[in-house]
Amino acid sequence: MIKDWIEEYNPQNEEDILSTLREIMQEITLAALSRTDFFERAAFYGGTALRIFYGLDRYSEDLDFSLLKSDIDFSIEPYFKAIQNEFKSLGLTVKIKEKKKPIHTAIDSAFLKAESIWQEIVLEDIIKEAGVRSNKTLKIKIEVDRHPPLDFRTEEKLLLRPFSFYVKCFAPSSLFAGKVHALLFRKWKNRVKGRDWYDLEWYIKKGIPLDVHHFLARAKDTKDWGKEEITQEQIVALLNTKIETVSFQSIKEDVVRFIKNDEAIKIWSSQYFKDLIEKMKFENV
Repeated sequence: MIKDWIEEYNPQNEEDILSTLREIMQEITLAALSRTDFFERAAFYGGTALRIFYGLDRYSEDLDFSLLKSDIDFSIEPYFKAIQNEFKSLGLTVKIKEKKKPIHTAIDSAFLKAESIWQEIVLEDIIKEAGVRSNKTLKIKIEVDRHPPLDFRTEEKLLLRPFSFYVKCFAPSSLFAGKVHALLFRKWKNRVKGRDWYDLEWYIKKGIPLDVHHFLARAKDTKDWGKEEITQEQIVALLNTKIETVSFQSIKEDVVRFIKNDEAIKIWSSQYFKDLIEKMKFENV
């Protein structure tokens, strides 16, 4: 089944195959969680949600979840057995271990809070079974935000493999709000994340509106916005300021390993993104 699954992705080289395998791991994990009460308590968001369910044309590495309401005592550990059993049913072995985070990285980014927990799934045998000659280790990260900013919307999305099941996901407009918040307020000093800019372009070109209320909830939660309201014009102004402070050469270099078509980013420049954000749509719900 795994080999047939890989062939559907039509990978062109070893790196494509490894990215495909990682995505298959992600989908098996989602399937396992769907057999439990997990999606009654949490929703799927982030770049991997955008790729699997909404058609983003780049690979993403992590599985990010937000609880539907704050619960600082929540633990994903009770779900380990379901995940391991799902892989086992496909003849695959996984190890799951909690990765301890040093205090100084506990609030690593806008998405990661001190209340977050994350696990690491390490797949042992799938590369050999796929016929790939590689000693690389495949890993996926699961992150659960136990004390999230709320005011997001969700919807049920269907996956067909390894069986038919539904996943509770952030709606696209709420995903867009989270992406713009991350792009503007990541606490990474001089580091850039090219994927943020790639996704921003994707959302705008797809005509997906930004959920203003969820963006505001996130910005207030991280103390990056102190007012009770925010306007569309203010969001655009924040983006324009950000555009003026980043190196698009560095951004291109960062994103290139996640995309298949380098030609698509040749147009990227400060002026291009300033013109692009003028075409943004907004949703006030």
